[in-house]
Amino acid sequence: MPIAITNPQEAAQTLKQLFEEAHGKATFFGGAGVSTASGIPDFRSVDGLYHQKFAYPPEVMLSHSFYVSHTEEFYEFYRNKMIALDAKPNRAHTKLAELERDGQLLSVVTQNIDGLHQLAGSQRVHELHGSVHRNICQRCGHVHSAEWVLDQAGVPVCEACAGPVKPDVVLYEEALDSQVMDAAIRDIAASKLLVIGGTSLVVYPAAGLIRYFGGDNVVIVNRDPTPQESMADYVISCDIAQAFDF
Repeated sequence: MPIAITNPQEAAQTLKQLFEEAHGKATFFGGAGVSTASGIPDFRSVDGLYHQKFAYPPEVMLSHSFYVSHTEEFYEFYRNKMIALDAKPNRAHTKLAELERDGQLLSVVTQNIDGLHQLAGSQRVHELHGSVHRNICQRCGHVHSAEWVLDQAGVPVCEACAGPVKPDVVLYEEALDSQVMDAAIRDIAASKLLVIGGTSLVVYPAAGLIRYFGGDNVVIVNRDPTPQESMADYVISCDIAQAFDF
């Protein structure tokens, strides 16, 4: 049975000790719950996007086929719900960046597309699902910023060649980038400590990456229970920003 921790101060002290004992061989695997403290809604919690009412289910509007067949509606949802440029890194983001600078963290593996880890200062970030900060022309490859997409009306076209622009975000029905996956697997496999935070561990293939871990300790930090808690050594059930406040 995993050790259960609910007190934020105890959680912070436990994480501090585990990172120190890992001697730099640690990886953080994170999901949408890492950014909820920054004001970005997650998907599956009570207040998440999947519990809000839209013309189509969110998983439909975030699919490749919807992008192709309902491009204008896709971009309306993408601009309103996926891009959050006012969001700022919270303590979890900044602490992870500090741990990397101090040589206590190999990398961040994230399912998030908001870019907050990089904004906080993290250098080695494996973005499994891409980023809203890269929007790529499908004709010439020109990369457009999230700010540029927000400034466009309707369906944006490339400012360089007028070609179609697609967010560099992995949509439903699309495969994850194999190079990003391989780099994430290498860091997870090389780690003695794997901290999993802010994810329900139900989205595959991303959630399947944890099977490559063969180190000493797995820590799950999540507000709500996850279906894979039995494989953890520690389960921390508190606000993730508070858990990383050390």
